[in-house]
Amino acid sequence: MDIIKTFSFELPTKIEYGMGVVRNLPDEASRLGARKVMVVTDRGVREALADAAVIRPLKDAGFELLVFDQVEPNPKDRNVEEGAALAREFGAEALVALGGGSPIDCAKAIAVLVSHGGDRIKKYEGKTAVTRPVLPWIAIPTTAGTGSEVTFSSVITDTAAKYKMTIKSPFMAAKVALVDPELTFTVPPAVTASTGVDALTHAIEAYTVTCSEPISDALALHAISLIAANLRDAVRDGRNARARDGMMMGSLLAGIAFSHSDVGSVHCMAESLGGVYDLPHGVCNAILLPYVMEYNMEYCRDRYANVARAMGAGEDAASAVQAVKALCRDVGLPALKTLGIRESDLDMLADMSARNISTESNPRPMTKKDYLEVFRRAME
Repeated sequence: MDIIKTFSFELPTKIEYGMGVVRNLPDEASRLGARKVMVVTDRGVREALADAAVIRPLKDAGFELLVFDQVEPNPKDRNVEEGAALAREFGAEALVALGGGSPIDCAKAIAVLVSHGGDRIKKYEGKTAVTRPVLPWIAIPTTAGTGSEVTFSSVITDTAAKYKMTIKSPFMAAKVALVDPELTFTVPPAVTASTGVDALTHAIEAYTVTCSEPISDALALHAISLIAANLRDAVRDGRNARARDGMMMGSLLAGIAFSHSDVGSVHCMAESLGGVYDLPHGVCNAILLPYVMEYNMEYCRDRYANVARAMGAGEDAASAVQAVKALCRDVGLPALKTLGIRESDLDMLADMSARNISTESNPRPMTKKDYLEVFRRAME
């Protein structure tokens, strides 16, 4: 009989889930004891949602606000450092992160820099540099994809080195996540597709990496079933409340799963592409997922068979790969070769992927040579 391995499970974030829960924001901000709040977002989300969902309700409740809307896709060290300087000058007592993974990851890193000091976020790279609680913050996701509202890591682009660094600590977790599917109703189909398969990647990798454990396994499998059942409908009709609800819950569960397990080689490759080419992280994950699954096949057949069952796609491991490919095709994801990746860069990208800290969690060992082979296959 197999003995369950020792593991720990910590969820520092309070989750409020459901249609309309964003309206709880003033009450939750009050519970933090803050009166001066900085909102961290990007320009697109500010124009589409921020005023009605966040800015006006907080102002009406008497909060003093500063809005930082300069977060770029694949948030950069310069975004974090500018945001932290503004937060200090303003005297922010809490942050509210509104958006997809980029504003949420940026807010985490701003909270670290404000509370721990210094003017360079690179100082806090890794798993041990954040040593005490950070500036309190509230997460409000507007996409069903990253799960960043319930993770305690932040991925930030080092613009000098052109690579994505990770800052990780339970101290970085949001105090509250207001997870409201209504905020995703206006997300465009292409973004819905890429962020949705990004969430599927989180769930599949969380379930199959070497450091998976029973609680994250259960969350990941349920996330896989929700995403497989709802993504096509969410892409087809953004105002389909049932589909949006299923996708938001799938993304949330996948985020909890991989934050307590890990991701694997799909993310290692996607982060390399994002660092060098500034490509959307979700798109890269989504495109690479089936190719890494094919590479991993012999090392996790039983688990991939369970993935296939969760997707309603059959009883064997190969069916899982085919189901993922079909889903990517049905929601209109592009091919890797259309993203402007240079053949001459593949060796460098493979080397960067092999040095990523999550390579050791992939179910099948991967060297630089292995990564290069998978990159080339994906480019065909």
